[in-house]
Amino acid sequence: MMIQHNTLFKRHATNPILSAKDWPYSMNSVFNAGATLLPDGSTLLLCRVEDRRGLSHLCVARSGNGVDQWQIDCEPTLMPDVEKYPEEVWGIEDPRITYVPELKQYAVVYTSYSRGGPGVSLALTKDFRTFDRLGVIMSPDDKDAALLPRRINGFWALIHRPMTPLGAHIWISYSPDLRHWGNHKLMLEARRGAWWDANKIGMSPPPIETPRGWLMIYHGVRRTPSSSIYRLGLALFDSEQPEKCLVRGDSWMFAPETDYEHDGDVQDVVFPCGYTVAADGDTINLYYGAADSSIALAHGSIRNLLAWLDDNGHSEQANDRRQRHT
Repeated sequence: MMIQHNTLFKRHATNPILSAKDWPYSMNSVFNAGATLLPDGSTLLLCRVEDRRGLSHLCVARSGNGVDQWQIDCEPTLMPDVEKYPEEVWGIEDPRITYVPELKQYAVVYTSYSRGGPGVSLALTKDFRTFDRLGVIMSPDDKDAALLPRRINGFWALIHRPMTPLGAHIWISYSPDLRHWGNHKLMLEARRGAWWDANKIGMSPPPIETPRGWLMIYHGVRRTPSSSIYRLGLALFDSEQPEKCLVRGDSWMFAPETDYEHDGDVQDVVFPCGYTVAADGDTINLYYGAADSSIALAHGSIRNLLAWLDDNGHSEQANDRRQRHT
């Protein structure tokens, strides 16, 4: 049977929208930006900027329309602070931004690269000029993390991707105070064998809360003889039990296609860390790193993503039963 694949995200015509040539100071590349809408309706990107040593820091870019005329901070916005936070000795990377109404602040969860490997760190900010660093909240090897915007049954919830003897899977952990974390639960496993998301997966931007549950865009890595391909898939989780996967897409839905996604410091990568949702509550603007060398933009519809899951997904419980019988 021939399967028809829909185009769920349309690339912006002016992609990539940000690259090294746009930066007001010397650097190597810019990619993997967290994103949020500010109260005035403008878009803020918190970009990963890699310097010519290979170490990363974070820098803010602002735009009235989220597409062009970016106002970029003239110097790094958030630099590693090795004296106070030695876990940042090899840089800070891949921020995800969540606005938390209860705190009236933005939670920025990022990767802090220590001598022991990548870990998860958390900072709070009201204005993206001053930051209250809470330090490491998940020790190495861990990354691809974001905070949910509200408590679940009285506890804060963090989605992250530890490397464990079980493999590179997506987990969720809970905390009463944002500092002490426990009750770790496996959310989504990397598949095995020839699947597009076999062996290694991770959350991409923070999940989207919908009336049907938490909609997650996640990345899967397919290793090939020449390189690895980073592609995106979808999964839906229960609103009040986020560790419970309701539906998981079988195939990938967004993959490297263009020259700027195929060719760069790391070839064949599309890697979103942030999105904004338009005033209609449906249009999603996805900001993604392209080949670890630039930032690109694609537009989609939350309704269409959910409809695609219905047509191209399955329940994880049914999948578990199938695996036990193979």
